[in-house]
Amino acid sequence: MSECVFCKIAGGEIPAEFVYKDDKVFVIRDVNPQAPTHLLIVPVQHIVSAAEVDDPSLWSLLMGRAMEVARGMGLDGKRDDNGFRLVINTGIQGGQTVPHLHLHLLSGRNFGWPPG
Repeated sequence: MSECVFCKIAGGEIPAEFVYKDDKVFVIRDVNPQAPTHLLIVPVQHIVSAAEVDDPSLWSLLMGRAMEVARGMGLDGKRDDNGFRLVINTGIQGGQTVPHLHLHLLSGRNFGWPPG
């Protein structure tokens, strides 16, 4: 995917400060943060959106990395003053702006319900 920003980051074509990186997943800070902490959990493999996921083990991998990073940052929700929200935008109406599957981990402020 030569034009995909996340593929370029994964391939080293665009520099990024990685919060976490292995051969299957990377975590970076969002360049347009919507909360004091706004991270993106991204599979290295190019998958357009959540609607394209065929392998359920990918969800386990992404959620596992999200939890690992959240715990490492002390955002695990075990105290009353912390916690986080995970969001997956899918498709244009779902708010997806980059056509590469990614999870948003947001923290550092109170979030309303319903979202959007």
